[in-house]
Amino acid sequence: MSSPTQLASLEGQQYLVLRPTRAVSDVYRAEQRSALGRVDAPHAHTEHVTLRAFHEPERREEVLSLIREWAVAQHPIEVIAEAVDVFPTPWQVVILRLTRTSSLVSAYAKLSTALDATDFRRLDERDTAEWTFHLSVIYAKTLSAAAWSELSHKSRRSLSKRPAETISEVEFVWYEDGVEHAEVIPFGLRSFR
Repeated sequence: MSSPTQLASLEGQQYLVLRPTRAVSDVYRAEQRSALGRVDAPHAHTEHVTLRAFHEPERREEVLSLIREWAVAQHPIEVIAEAVDVFPTPWQVVILRLTRTSSLVSAYAKLSTALDATDFRRLDERDTAEWTFHLSVIYAKTLSAAAWSELSHKSRRSLSKRPAETISEVEFVWYEDGVEHAEVIPFGLRSFR
């Protein structure tokens, strides 16, 4: 992310994300190009599946320590794209919805258990059963009701081919002093920091 306005809006926040790089990434990029061909709207510049969002600027290292421990016990995660869908008004987001694979649900649930023992400030969190695993394609909140209705209608569909890939690392991203920072943490390995 390079927009000063976007960076400023994320100051002090942290995100734990999976980054597809092959088949799921390819369909995501195609869907984003298609959506941006229909409307001009803000969008993510890199594909990612958010597992958690935090606002812990003073305790970032503590959050990161917990995530590293969670990652040591974590197995690779299978992600499968199943549909282009939307989060309706008031969010108005076009998404690439993922199948609730056992490895994805398990990773999210185990992270929830680890976080339940903390008082970390978490943003937009849902219970495992309520969470929709997804990649945000475009953020269309500023569209008029008519433009959103048309975009939503033209975007939503099941994917006949279900692109899949296995992800063996997680990325911890944080925003500090107007800059995006990131650390990649492999699954199943203890760091020697």
